[in-house]
Amino acid sequence: MLSNVRSVQNVVVVVLLVVVVVVVVVVAVVVVVLVLVVVVEVVVVVVIVVVVVVVVVVVVVVVVVVLVVVLVVVVVVVVVLVLVVLVVE
Repeated sequence: MLSNVRSVQNVVVVVLLVVVVVVVVVVAVVVVVLVLVVVVEVVVVVVIVVVVVVVVVVVVVVVVVVLVVVLVVVVVVVVVLVLVVLVVE
């Protein structure tokens, strides 16, 4: 009778240990998956921010170049008009 009780106790201890190990493994896997999801989200946000910054910089550079070209054209036109007026007079 006493050996049967000890056998049952041993089985219960083994089952509890297996349950604890399974729970720990499941929690560890969930934590790893959540950390990976957060890391992926952070990487995606960083990539989006970098792309937006690059697009803004490119747009600003294009606008500045266009403004400089327009300014040069206006200056050239004004100079040509002044020369034409001077020559005509």
